[in-house]
Amino acid sequence: MLPRDVISTGSLILRPPAGSDLEDIVKMSDDPVTARYLPLLARPYRIEHAREYLGMAAARWEDGGAEYAITEGGRLVGSIGVRPPDHWGVSEIGYVVAPWARNRNVAATAARALTDWAFDHGVRRVELQAEVENLASLRVAYKAGFREEGRRREAKRLRDGRYMDLVTFARLKGEAAPPAEPYLPFFAGGELSDGVVRLVPLTVEDAPDYHRMMADPDVAAYAVSPPSTLEDDERRCRYTGYWWVSGQRVELAIRDAASGEFAGHLQLTQVLPPLAQAMVGYSLLPSHRGKGYMTRAVRLLVDWAFANTPLHRLVAGTDVGNAASHAVLERVGFRVEGVHRELFPKPDGTRADDMEWALLRSSWQR
Repeated sequence: MLPRDVISTGSLILRPPAGSDLEDIVKMSDDPVTARYLPLLARPYRIEHAREYLGMAAARWEDGGAEYAITEGGRLVGSIGVRPPDHWGVSEIGYVVAPWARNRNVAATAARALTDWAFDHGVRRVELQAEVENLASLRVAYKAGFREEGRRREAKRLRDGRYMDLVTFARLKGEAAPPAEPYLPFFAGGELSDGVVRLVPLTVEDAPDYHRMMADPDVAAYAVSPPSTLEDDERRCRYTGYWWVSGQRVELAIRDAASGEFAGHLQLTQVLPPLAQAMVGYSLLPSHRGKGYMTRAVRLLVDWAFANTPLHRLVAGTDVGNAASHAVLERVGFRVEGVHRELFPKPDGTRADDMEWALLRSSWQR
C-alpha cells in the first residue's frame, strides 16, 4: 500500500483531494477537452459527481494505489493518480489538467514527480497510455521521461462512439529518464506562410481533399503505395500529429494563402537523427499546378527545417520521368547525386529508375 504522502515539486504540491476542491473539480471535469478523452465522465458534470470522485479517490488509496490533487498556490490545477501495483510491481499513471493551468508543464512535472515517488515506494514499472490524437498527453509522456513502447489499435472508445488507437509508454525504476526534446518542433504560430501559400498541419478534415488528390492519375502514376480508401486516408490523417510530436515525420497541407483552399500535400519523412537527414515528398491538386505553389512550399519547409531542427541534409527521390518534380527541386536548390536503377514499382509490373536529390544545410541560401 502506498503512503498518503504530500509531494512537493517546484511550485506544485501534490496532496490527496479534499472537500475544498469540489468546485474546481467540477469546473475541470465539465470542460469539453477533458470530457473528450474521458468518455465515462458524466456530462454535464455536477457537484454530486465531484463528491463521487472524492469517494473513488479514497477507495484507490485503500486499494493500494494513489490519487492526488495537483495544486499551485493552494488551488487545484489538476489531478493525477497511479493504479495499485500488480504482482510484478507494475502500475499505470493517469492525469487531468484544469483549463486554467494548461500549457504550463503542469502534467509533465506532476507525472515525473509521482512516478519517481512510486519508484521510491516499491513500484518497479510505471505505464502510461495516451490517445494517438491527444497531442497534449503525448507531450506529457515524452517530457516526463517515458519511453514509447508501441500502439494498441482501437483500444479505447470515445464519447462520439469512435474507437481510437492508444500509444503506450513506460518508465522503469533506475533507468535514466531525461525529458525528450522534440527533434521536430511544431511551427511557431502553427503555420508557415510567404503570403502566397500557407503550410499547416494535415488534419482529418483534409482527408477528402487528400484522397481526391492521391486518386488523380498524374499523382497516382508516381505513387509507390497502393491506392487507398477514404477511410484509410482519414485514419492516416488522424496520425499526423502523433508522427510530428514523436519526431517521426511532418505532414502538411499546402493552402492558398488568400482563399484557404487545399492545394496539396508536403511531407518531411524518413527522419534519421543519427545522420541528421530527412526526405521531402509532395503532391498538388491539378487546379493549383503551374502557379509556383510547390516551389514556394518546399522553400518554406526547407528554411524552417534548417533554422529549427538539427537536420543537416534533406533528400528527395523522383521517378526519372517526373519532369515537374525535377523542376521544383532544381529551383529550390537540390542537386542530383545519383540514380537507383529500377527502384520504383509501376502498375504494369515494370520498375522505374529513381533520381536521388540532396540539399545540404551548408549550401542553403535563404
